[in-house]
Amino acid sequence: MVTRAVASEPPDASSVPRTYAASAAGTGGDLVARLGASRTAGSWINADGKPVVAVTDEEAAAEVREAGAEAKMVDHSMDELKSATSTLRSAPRVAGTAWVMDYRSNQVVVRGDSTVSAADWSRMTEVADGIGGFVRMERTEGTFTTRLNGALPLLSTAGRCSAGFNVTDGQRDFILTAGHCGPDGSVWFADNRGTQQIGQTIKQNFPGADYSLVQYASGDAGAGADVVSIGEGKGVRITGAADPAVGQRVFRSGSTSGLRDGEVTALNATVNYPEGTVTGLIETNVCAEPGDSGGPMFSEGVALGVTSGGSGDCDAGGTTFFQPVTKALAALDVKLLVAAQNGSGQGASPAPSASAPQGAVSPGDASPGSSAPVSGADAVTLLSRLADPKNIGPGLLVIAGSLVALVATRFIRAEQDRKAYRRYYSATWG
Repeated sequence: MVTRAVASEPPDASSVPRTYAASAAGTGGDLVARLGASRTAGSWINADGKPVVAVTDEEAAAEVREAGAEAKMVDHSMDELKSATSTLRSAPRVAGTAWVMDYRSNQVVVRGDSTVSAADWSRMTEVADGIGGFVRMERTEGTFTTRLNGALPLLSTAGRCSAGFNVTDGQRDFILTAGHCGPDGSVWFADNRGTQQIGQTIKQNFPGADYSLVQYASGDAGAGADVVSIGEGKGVRITGAADPAVGQRVFRSGSTSGLRDGEVTALNATVNYPEGTVTGLIETNVCAEPGDSGGPMFSEGVALGVTSGGSGDCDAGGTTFFQPVTKALAALDVKLLVAAQNGSGQGASPAPSASAPQGAVSPGDASPGSSAPVSGADAVTLLSRLADPKNIGPGLLVIAGSLVALVATRFIRAEQDRKAYRRYYSATWG
């Protein structure tokens, strides 16, 4: 597949950069875990790279300062924020809504897109008012949608999606991508003729979460499996996986909008897509467009997430949600294929662990990661192949077949509806 792009051999361990993403949440996350959900309300990274922890009492604030982080006194604990989201989740589901815990404002923010009716929004507002004044209601432009298609194309009868990261169970290699890309059994190809089979989806979780595994047909990801493409023959070498911190600068790669960057704005987001509800997502202000779904999000060479969905575009901006990589790896019992630390090729990533405090790098100074040349089949090559006039014929056959199937299905359903209609009125007329 395209993420097999052949790269140069990794440098020796001394040249592998210290991972920003893994260390960014270190101090804040450790303090939150130690002090507990009743005394804290999340953590984030300030513009200067210093961790900030929201606390509810002066004793907790003193511990935070002693650890070298900044303390911010707030009114509502993490327990209260979680209780609010639980109440929202138990209310009747409204497609086109989403909510997050905004650590910096100490509020739960409920957003409704352009598809949410005035009546539904009014009902959601009543639920929010019943929770308390720390629930903020916001309307947003565009619609919250899963962004089928992708950074580096995977093609199937279900559509076009993106390879995210290469992973392994120790015996076979897989592509980790978005769960909404296709159900179990979906067969994926690198070309629209269906002659270059990549693999098959063997595990999928959507809705609920948004991740899936595509098993390579050969069982092997091949050389350069630790590199993700960022376009123009360039790639970023992946060295590990971690959870991001609020305020952290992150990068996303996609075939529609290329390499884009932004900031993590919230964690544990819940999104009510039309297809179903997904929880535990990473919310960012990185722009994305249809064609970017399933693609990788990373920072300083550390894998953070795969693109799930969002609203807006890269002209007007918007919100994009990501499935956390660490949760997907744990649920699927696989590990990332990463740059080996001994310079001898790819290796499997160890389980994510607590990391050292971050303080030397501010979010604005973060970079995608260590660069690597890509000499395999990249997105540009593949997309130009798909646009080749010689390939239009088979593509038109697929489209024509799909249209015939659609017309036939609609005719059958219409005929069934007509028969049901006649049966109903025959009975009522007596």
